[in-house]
Amino acid sequence: MAYLAVNEALDFALAPSRVAALAPVAAPAAPKAKPAGFTALEWSVVMLARHDRPSSLREPGRVGKLLGAIFGESYNRRLADPKLEALRRMAVLTWHHGYAVTIVQIDDFFAAGFSADHYDLLGRRIAEVLSTRLFRK
Repeated sequence: MAYLAVNEALDFALAPSRVAALAPVAAPAAPKAKPAGFTALEWSVVMLARHDRPSSLREPGRVGKLLGAIFGESYNRRLADPKLEALRRMAVLTWHHGYAVTIVQIDDFFAAGFSADHYDLLGRRIAEVLSTRLFRK
């Protein structure tokens, strides 16, 4: 009889409702951060940047300024919005050099308001486009 009493006590103690009540309560999950992404305008800047040369990132030198004064200014590819210009600069570098960009250029990209997730997304998308172009039949 004592055997039955112990079994009943264990069944009562280990009942699912009692075990759930004794289990530690987990803290409510923190809201997930919004994944990094670009707007349609920003993606268009990235896709247009693939036609820009790395030389479009440099300031014109003395000879370039002189020729510009004589023959008129050449086509200026710089964007008026500083954030979009930082994105264009990073996109041009990524199109031509992949992930081999300097820390200073990455810091400028981050200073414009972008994150490491944006940089990773940009690099993955450009690599994806380049690989589909490479293996096109």
